[in-house]
Amino acid sequence: SPPEHRRAMDKKRADENTYVIHPEYKNKFRPGPAREIIQQVLQSKLEKTTYNMETTQVLTKQVADEIKDRLKDDMKPRYKIIVQVAIGEQRGQGVQMGSRCFWDSDTDSFASETYQNESLFCVATAYGVYLY
Repeated sequence: SPPEHRRAMDKKRADENTYVIHPEYKNKFRPGPAREIIQQVLQSKLEKTTYNMETTQVLTKQVADEIKDRLKDDMKPRYKIIVQVAIGEQRGQGVQMGSRCFWDSDTDSFASETYQNESLFCVATAYGVYLY
């Protein structure tokens, strides 16, 4: 009879695995908006800052925490946000930084920005890693 069939179908649907292994397109980590957030934080935190070896460790953590907090406000479901910030003294030297990650390029991404003034330089990178 139809009601029994409907109950059986509802039970089957309830028992099916609903584990999501890919985010919907609209819920993917977006490097463009993340880059804008990073740039805003770097500008506001470092604009009038002079490099000081004693306070740079605390400043680095503050910048990383603010970037992470701002990105979490715009958080996509099931994404882990990892932020790495490096601040150094500006002495006219060249700096190259690199990173390697083992991830799923369909779901995971990153955004990176640099900032410099007469006294210091900063490189900030945020990684959006989808949790399966």
